[in-house]
Amino acid sequence: MKLMKRILGVLLALAVITLVALYWLGTRDDASTGPAAAPADPQQRIERGRYLAQAGNCAACHTARGGRAYAGGTPIPTPFGTIYGPNITPDERTGIGAWSADDFWQALHNGKSRDGTLLYPAFPYTEYTRVTRADADALYAYLRTVTPVNQPSRAPELEFPYDQRILLAAWRALYFRPGVQPPDPDQSTQWNRGRYLVEGLGHCAACHAPRNSLGATRAADGLAGGIIPTLDWYAPPLTNDPQTGLGRWSAEDIAALLRTGIAAHSSASGPMAEVVLGSTQHLSDADALAMGVYLKSLPASPAAAGARATVAPAAMELGGRIYRQQCAQCHQPAGEGSPGAWPALAGNPTVTAPSPLNAIRMVLDGGFAPATAANPRPHGMPPFGQSLNDNDIAMLVSYIRNSWGNQAGGVTPLEVKRARAASTRN
Repeated sequence: MKLMKRILGVLLALAVITLVALYWLGTRDDASTGPAAAPADPQQRIERGRYLAQAGNCAACHTARGGRAYAGGTPIPTPFGTIYGPNITPDERTGIGAWSADDFWQALHNGKSRDGTLLYPAFPYTEYTRVTRADADALYAYLRTVTPVNQPSRAPELEFPYDQRILLAAWRALYFRPGVQPPDPDQSTQWNRGRYLVEGLGHCAACHAPRNSLGATRAADGLAGGIIPTLDWYAPPLTNDPQTGLGRWSAEDIAALLRTGIAAHSSASGPMAEVVLGSTQHLSDADALAMGVYLKSLPASPAAAGARATVAPAAMELGGRIYRQQCAQCHQPAGEGSPGAWPALAGNPTVTAPSPLNAIRMVLDGGFAPATAANPRPHGMPPFGQSLNDNDIAMLVSYIRNSWGNQAGGVTPLEVKRARAASTRN
């Protein structure tokens, strides 16, 4: 009995030491700011901040549907519960009006609120930590100019134990290292700018990187794609895999999708359509192209590969018949699409992605590319979920995923049934 008590005492002491160590590691700050000079002229700094706020898509989480700009309240669903975007207007009582530029930098760079409270990583400080101090100050200067709104931020609604904020210290110790990303001297200025936007302010990894069971992105897999939690959409790989990623795209193709919502090989849909609408259409031509140049340098990831279900010849025949009846008029008999109107299906990463979820949902629900300044009247796709049953859609999607050079594997009626149920929930 005494030995057991000693063992339990040792284990308890080790647990306390571990928690203290993790807390210390998880709350360390990084004071680095990195290079880059802020515009000296105050108005130029504000305008730069306005541009950066659009590039970072800040309004998506901090402006509720039908609400006041940056007043918060947007629900952000996660597997652990719902977090709400806070008020970041310059209201002194409920917003960030009492914050200094240093306080704002602390939030972006170190993931801490003004009072030192650890922020939940639904706010992507894991990526924003790469933002330079000059850009953080420009963002702060712009946010000081928006209309103040007296609206208290809504508290997170998380399940136990995820509602215990102290546990964030352990999470941060495991998965977060603050620090501005220095330029790579072996790469061009354009490449470095693209990496800065993709990995920092654009926080592409928030959707396009796979996550582990604790919600952390798996850094070793890079931008290898993954299911967006609770939204039931698949963010495809942004690597150079020719089947599942951007291997058939040029940097100019990527820039076109970001700026207009449509490109030769695909169009933006689902959550990405919202990103284009609210954020990337406002990028400068140079920045959009820089992101394309950087993404084209990413090698294909092994995480994108996987076993592909074969498709029976009879299913391909029936799927082809449905395609010719329902789809070929717009997407053309060989899946080449109609430039500027309906995207090609041959080589389309939405079609050839490791997960067929997006292709299934497009057939079920239809949709439009975003209406952008460069493409204000996008063509749409009607929904087929009411006219085609699960077996029909499974054969149709299997056909387009395995025709015209596509080699993406088959789809089962059960997958369609699950996607239909998810579509109904959302």
